[in-house]
Amino acid sequence: MNEKKKAITDARSLGYPKMMLLGLQHMFAMFGATILVPMIVNSYFKGHGLSIQVTLFCAGAGTLLFHLITKGKVPAFLGSSFAFLGGFATIASLNTGIYKNMSMADKLPYACGGIVVAGLMYIVLALIIKMVGIKKVMKFLPPVVTGPIIICIGLSLAPSAINNAKTCWPLALIALGVVIFFNIWGKGIFKIIPILMGVIIAYACALIFNQLGMTNADGSAILDFAAVSKAAPIHFQPFSFCKFDLTAILVMAPISLATMMEHVGDISSISATVDGNFIEDPGLHRTLFGDGLATALAGLIGGPANTTYGENTGVLELSRVHDPRVIRLAAIYAIVLSFSPKFADLIGSLPASIIGGISFILYGMISAIGVRNVVENKVDFTKSRNLIIAAVILVTGLGFPEGLTFEIAGTSITLTALALAAIFGIALNAILPAKDYEYTENYDRDIKKFETLAEINNK
Repeated sequence: MNEKKKAITDARSLGYPKMMLLGLQHMFAMFGATILVPMIVNSYFKGHGLSIQVTLFCAGAGTLLFHLITKGKVPAFLGSSFAFLGGFATIASLNTGIYKNMSMADKLPYACGGIVVAGLMYIVLALIIKMVGIKKVMKFLPPVVTGPIIICIGLSLAPSAINNAKTCWPLALIALGVVIFFNIWGKGIFKIIPILMGVIIAYACALIFNQLGMTNADGSAILDFAAVSKAAPIHFQPFSFCKFDLTAILVMAPISLATMMEHVGDISSISATVDGNFIEDPGLHRTLFGDGLATALAGLIGGPANTTYGENTGVLELSRVHDPRVIRLAAIYAIVLSFSPKFADLIGSLPASIIGGISFILYGMISAIGVRNVVENKVDFTKSRNLIIAAVILVTGLGFPEGLTFEIAGTSITLTALALAAIFGIALNAILPAKDYEYTENYDRDIKKFETLAEINNK
């Protein structure tokens, strides 16, 4: 029971029916957070915000585009980014210049135009990395920086898990318990789909609780199928083209400085999870280019910015199935769902408490991976510089829940806590003396370590 499961790199060995289920599990893992972004944005724009159908299409299409650009090597799913919520809120509240007396529905395309430019900034950085080389860039991003950032990514999501879970603790605990049970004691296919089993069994319990008259903590119904009954079975996505304005660009584009740093942390996290080095192969320039192009495409057709999803990284760790083909199946499911408002609303009826219960595991896994990144790279915390860098990153990443807002030329710009943590961490690492990590040397050592782990797993 204490023995670590052997990682599966080719899910076809399990058979296609099991592959389909594994893809479904990844789809469920991303679904709650992905559709939550348009729901929140719609509250800013008074019901005239982003479409859930378009959001699902952008997530699926963006993921497939990312896999195409990264040669199908990186098991990452691209879902809606929460980092740009502050930008959407700012644009919704603009009432000067061309935005004076403009309706909420007319403001949204300008916000999406800003997202397009943000995506293009990813591409610019990717080209810089391609020209100067990854080694020159990575000297600014050693494990003493990326490890604590990964830890912050997971811990910063913890309040979201609690807020969702507390809407109905019994359901949250059932979902959490089922995931733990199948991950530890499950046999066969059930051992590698603990998240999916958690969703199915907890949802079945929700149906029973609802029939018995139980309610959420706030008195609302556990399940609400009103939107499902009204929705059409099949309908094309309501795409809308973006518009460009300098004010909106200045609000949205700078946020990409934060999300690009988060991207590096996410790719490092995925690499650590599957015992690979995707920063080197297929290369950080390719992953950034894929993420940026997916984000630009989403903004172009009226969707939210994309980002690599930590939820799916947690699924990789739990299932030990590291085949990117499974992620691509989840992307295809998302695209198919985007054509069905009724089915999308049915999945959207999943109680927040179930999402919260499952997130207990997924978000915690992300932080644990960050700890492993620090330990395996032997970061020396007897050195004051390393302690200072890690301390500043952790406090900054967790101490600014609303980020930091400032004005440039009368325009309000918000940097998220993770963006600030990344900026401070990179700056301190560059300024403070000492050199206890060399990318080329550690990379060679890590390759040997990964080969040793592979040999152990194959025994």
